[in-house]
Amino acid sequence: MSVQQKSVDTIRIISAEAIQKANSGHPGICIGAAPIGYELFSEFLKFSYKNPRWDNRDRFVLSAGHGSMLLYSLLHLFGFDVTMEDIKNFRQLGSKTPGHPEYGKTDGVETSTGPLGQGLGNAVGMAVAEAHLAARFNKPDFPVVDHFTYCICGEGCLEEGLGYEACSFAGAQKLGKLILLYDCNKITIEGNIDCTFNEDIPTRFAAQGWQVIRVDDANNLLTLRAAINRAKSDLTRPSVIICKTVIGYGSPLADSADVHGAPMGNENLQKMKEFFNWKEEPFVIPQDVKEHCLKIAEEKLKDEEAWNELFAKYEQAYPELSAQYKLFMHGIEPDFKNIQGLFDFSSPEATRSSGGKVLAKISQCMPNIMSGSADLAPSTKTEIKGAGYFSPENREGRNIHYGIREHAMAAICNGIQLHGGLQALCSTFFSFADYMKAGIRMSALMNIPVIYVMTHDSIGVGEDGPTHQPMEQLIGLRSIPNLKVFRPCDGRETAAAYISALTQSSPTAIILTRQNLPQYAGTGLKALLGGYVLSDCSGTPDVILIASGSEVELCMGAKDMLAAKGKNVRVVSMPCMEEFERQTDEYKESVLPHNVKARVCVEVASHFAWYQYSGDCGEVIAMHSFGVSAPAKQVFEYFGFTKENVAEKAELSMQKAEKEKQEILAQIKK
Repeated sequence: MSVQQKSVDTIRIISAEAIQKANSGHPGICIGAAPIGYELFSEFLKFSYKNPRWDNRDRFVLSAGHGSMLLYSLLHLFGFDVTMEDIKNFRQLGSKTPGHPEYGKTDGVETSTGPLGQGLGNAVGMAVAEAHLAARFNKPDFPVVDHFTYCICGEGCLEEGLGYEACSFAGAQKLGKLILLYDCNKITIEGNIDCTFNEDIPTRFAAQGWQVIRVDDANNLLTLRAAINRAKSDLTRPSVIICKTVIGYGSPLADSADVHGAPMGNENLQKMKEFFNWKEEPFVIPQDVKEHCLKIAEEKLKDEEAWNELFAKYEQAYPELSAQYKLFMHGIEPDFKNIQGLFDFSSPEATRSSGGKVLAKISQCMPNIMSGSADLAPSTKTEIKGAGYFSPENREGRNIHYGIREHAMAAICNGIQLHGGLQALCSTFFSFADYMKAGIRMSALMNIPVIYVMTHDSIGVGEDGPTHQPMEQLIGLRSIPNLKVFRPCDGRETAAAYISALTQSSPTAIILTRQNLPQYAGTGLKALLGGYVLSDCSGTPDVILIASGSEVELCMGAKDMLAAKGKNVRVVSMPCMEEFERQTDEYKESVLPHNVKARVCVEVASHFAWYQYSGDCGEVIAMHSFGVSAPAKQVFEYFGFTKENVAEKAELSMQKAEKEKQEILAQIKK
């Protein structure tokens, strides 16, 4: 037996042993796709196990993230910081080998995968980033950005609508350095896919503009090698290699759903070892395999050495360009205070328009921003004017036509961000946020600062009606850990939202209006605190009015009405609850003193988030149903979003607070 084949079998056995020890996992793909993984790592992937974040490495995405032990076994064999102890601790608390690959937890893992199709979208984004950066920085004889993106997927990734969206986009963009290896074993959890996924996959990919290559037996390493070489030779289109595999190959459970998502059992594991003539003790790597794989890994270090030498010459030949490259890869954070006119807003306007102006100014100082939209840039105002559109003919374009593909757009943006060198931003109407929520969740999970701009944020959409009027989306996004949700009330708060998004590592959703809003004195950088006193009164407030976005205007109007009656009213703008909750208790108390029980919270969305601020005497004016189709002013009035109603609810809250106060005093007297 050749050492190459023995290495493949080692991956199979070690993966199966780790899954059996954990009593949890997916052995089938690890066993069946082991030849694909080995061939990639041994013959094709450019990587540096000593520097896993090397700029010009090839990117490898295991989109079928349930096969994580396949990846961990490969990383271990090829020198990455994944020890045998880590392998033995597969799926255990605090280990570097979690059940699905997690970005930032394990060296060599480029992205968190598991939700099927997300990794495929990420891979497309990485290929976009490579193509764009290559166009920006490469010069004749200096290909400083020159690498491939490889992705392994299974039937599940292609069945998901996201997979189709991402592949369609990749074909249209002719991303020739994207190579997808489809682990075609025709098995999912419920069994054979004949009744669920029987379409002509080669024709589907060909129709989307991909080069289609078939490998009828993925156990044949030479055939796999020839297929990948063929894929690499055609840079005019992405390539899919359809690899026929047998799930759980060599085990008694081979070619069945029984080996997909559960340990195979000690007896079946032993029989598989007999099939492969395996004589080693559990979790022992044969010495010749260990030496073979580490020798390959050492040899691959020369790729980074050669690139370092190339870049040193590049710096001499193109000092300004190389300095900009390093700035891109390190990350650009401009001096926002010196961006002229960033906070200059005077006339009423929609915050989507304000956002467009802010983005235009910031993008001049941040040439690494790539902005895209799901066919809505003219409405969301997120096109970077004069920067061109990314396309096969113009790889330097900084805007992206995603087409009407919200789900893939979010996943592709994650890939662009993960690649390094670029700041990803995308936009759509807020009511369509649910299409992309899975990708937003992955941004938050990976703690990467993708910016999501979502406009047409409420019943202010008006005539388009309830299908386009967001209700539950705000509470939905606010429920995602590690995601900041900004809903600014004017242009200066919108500028602050962008500053927050571009100075922190977590993702941000910026929620903007279609309708015009006033500009207020006192807004601006205070919005970075999440909530602050926008308009105060003398002495202790009788009531506090709290709102985000367009409803701040209603609170300001209600304040004037109540002040005319002699009431002390404080108006608090709450553009970002997440940021407000990060402030000190002392600061939060200064904004919302606990002894002021009379409060009214106002937001044209679901009411659930606001009870933490309204208290037991407060009132919440929010939505409890879907919207209606009518002019925006009429819709606001129909649902009670008027300054008169806010003032009325404020008086009711003050009455409740006074009643509670008197009851407490009565109890004290007793």
